[in-house]
Amino acid sequence: MSLALSSRSTRLFVVLAAFFAANAIIAEFVGVKIFALETTLGMPPFGWNLFGQSGSLSFTAGVLLWPIVFVMTDVINEYFGRRGVRFISFVAVGLICYAFLFAYLAIGLAPAAWWVTVNAPRGVPDMQAAFANVFGQGLWTIGGSIVAFLVGQLIDVGIFHRIRKATGERWIWLRATGSTAVSQLVDSFIVLYIAFVLGPQQWPTSLFLAVGTVNYAYKMGAAFALIPMIYLMRRLIERYLGAEEAGRLKREAAEESG
Repeated sequence: MSLALSSRSTRLFVVLAAFFAANAIIAEFVGVKIFALETTLGMPPFGWNLFGQSGSLSFTAGVLLWPIVFVMTDVINEYFGRRGVRFISFVAVGLICYAFLFAYLAIGLAPAAWWVTVNAPRGVPDMQAAFANVFGQGLWTIGGSIVAFLVGQLIDVGIFHRIRKATGERWIWLRATGSTAVSQLVDSFIVLYIAFVLGPQQWPTSLFLAVGTVNYAYKMGAAFALIPMIYLMRRLIERYLGAEEAGRLKREAAEESG
C-alpha cells in the first residue's frame, strides 16, 4: 500500500467520500420514480390538505437515500471540516453531471430492433421509450436538483460549525439536526421551484408550497430518526481511528472552521 493510503484517516475519508458520492448519484437516478407512502406502508391515504392542495403523501424514491447523504455530510463535517465537505460536494456534483451526460449519450444510441420489444410480454412494449423516460430526466429537474444539493450542502456546513462553536463537543444531535433543518428547508423548495415552477410544468404557488412542505416534513422526520445512526458511526470511526487520531481530526476541523 502506498504511503498516501497507509494513513487510517486518509482511508476513512476515501470511503466516506465514495459512499457519499454513490448515494448522491443513485438518489438522482431513482428519484424519477414517485411512490405513495401510505400505500407502501399498507395504510389508507392520510388525505392531507395544505395551501388548498390535498391528496396522498407522494415522494420521489430519492428520499430513501438523501437522509443517508445528510448523515454522511455531518460525519465528514465532524472529522474533516468545511474543506472536506465542500470538496466531496463539488466532486459529487461533477460526478452527477458526468453520469447524466453518459445517460443522455446512451439514450441517443440507436437501439437494436429486437431489444425495443424484448420485454413486451412483461408489460414494456417499448424499451427505448422506457429507458429514455427513466434515465433522461428533464434538464430543469437535473439543474434544480444539482443547484439545491450544492446550496444545501454549503449551508449545512456553515450552520453545523456555528452550532459546534457555540456548544463545543456536546449535543452532537443538535448540530446534526440543526444544520439539516436549515439546509433542507432551502433544498426542499429550491429544487421544486427550479424544476417545476420555472420549468415547463409551471406549478401554481399553492402546489409548490404544499409539496415542498410535505417533503421538508419527511426529511426532518428522517433526520430525527437517524440520530442514533450518527452516534453509532461516530463510535465506529473513533474505534477505527483510535481516540488520539479521532481527537486530532476533530480539533483540526473545529479550528479550520472557527
